Amino acid sequence: MTRSLRRLVHLVLFCPLSKGLQNRLPAIKVKYLFLAWLGILVGSWVIYMHYSTYSELCRGHVCHMVICDHYRRGIISGSSCKALCEQNSLSLQRCMSTSPTHQVYGGIWKEKPVIIKCGIEETLRGDGGPDSVLRQEMTLFDKPTRGTSMDEFREMLHNFLKSNLGEQPSLGTLVGRIITLADVNQDGKVSLAEAKSVWALLQVNEFLLMVALQEKEHTPKLLGFCGDLYVTERVGHSSLYRLEVPRYLQPLVPTALSTSLNQWLAPAWPRRARITIGLLEFVEEVFHGSYGSFFMCDASPRHVGYNHKYDCKMADLRSVASEMAVRGFLKGRRCETNLDCTYGKDCTATCDKLVKQCNTEVVQPNLAKVCQLLQEYLLFGAPPDLRQDLEKQLRTCVTLSGLASQMEVHHSLVLNNLKTLLWKKISNTKYS
Repeated sequence: MTRSLRRLVHLVLFCPLSKGLQNRLPAIKVKYLFLAWLGILVGSWVIYMHYSTYSELCRGHVCHMVICDHYRRGIISGSSCKALCEQNSLSLQRCMSTSPTHQVYGGIWKEKPVIIKCGIEETLRGDGGPDSVLRQEMTLFDKPTRGTSMDEFREMLHNFLKSNLGEQPSLGTLVGRIITLADVNQDGKVSLAEAKSVWALLQVNEFLLMVALQEKEHTPKLLGFCGDLYVTERVGHSSLYRLEVPRYLQPLVPTALSTSLNQWLAPAWPRRARITIGLLEFVEEVFHGSYGSFFMCDASPRHVGYNHKYDCKMADLRSVASEMAVRGFLKGRRCETNLDCTYGKDCTATCDKLVKQCNTEVVQPNLAKVCQLLQEYLLFGAPPDLRQDLEKQLRTCVTLSGLASQMEVHHSLVLNNLKTLLWKKISNTKYS
């Protein structure tokens, strides 16, 4: 029976084929076998890279272990500690980390989606043991020391903010905001554990900016913290573009293909215009705010997000730095070229080649960087009656340069012209 079945299959498969095709069949088999093996090889490589990258980037268990160990020993405190370490109602779920030292996870807390962030010291790669991790993390919570009074702690906070943000008339208000934030049990006092936690958090640039820009609508809301781990509202879309090709796949995916897919997946143009207006408002907010000026030192689409209403929300503030921090980095720095005078990715000042030292003024303003980012994003699918004016405004914006102190009026004029052009097009519509 089996032999008859084999003969039947042979007749069905091969008899209808021409003799020429039958003669070529071995070559065709070899070709498809090669393609199948190639597919298996590439697939195996992608799976290996994915899991090796995941294990390197996603180390939330280390964050959880360190934070909860410190909490149980009474070293730290925070509004999220019970939920994280006792009730297990706050957990690190979906890994979103892009750096081993900066852990980012999605989670649920109080029935709302949240983002959980914490840092891991690079030195933990020494012997890799849990005890060494705990010893290294102890240095995060070494200040203030026992016996520090509230007045001394206030002075500590004021001096720290002054060195990071500059002498601002509103620093007293910010100190008061931080004290209120640190007082987790709202008893009007700040315990040593509460003080250690908020002090460690202030060393995180993003956290400091979130507190300073708390009232701004384009900054994600801070929801809670425990030690140097903090919880923020989840931004629905954490990048301007929906398709992000992993680093290990970028050599295999042509840039033109990923660009075309992102254009196809992008929101409707009026919604992109709404997101752009929000981003321009954020640039306006940090240009000369209550606590000084801030520079966007990596204007990447991965740092700009938006919610379900298409309101712009900055998904990542780590690359935003205060003017004071940038000037402090550049002051007295030796250089050969302008590239030696770069803070972050693209906050670049000029190099004085006579004395071989960096000047302290950043040349390219935030607005020029943002407009460079928006050219491709905004011009694709733009209404025909608006495209020419929009292209002209963006071109003017991209070429902005010069010392910020000398171009404030020009900066504001270009920003307002661009905002007005976009707003006129979408106002009094369902997108406004």
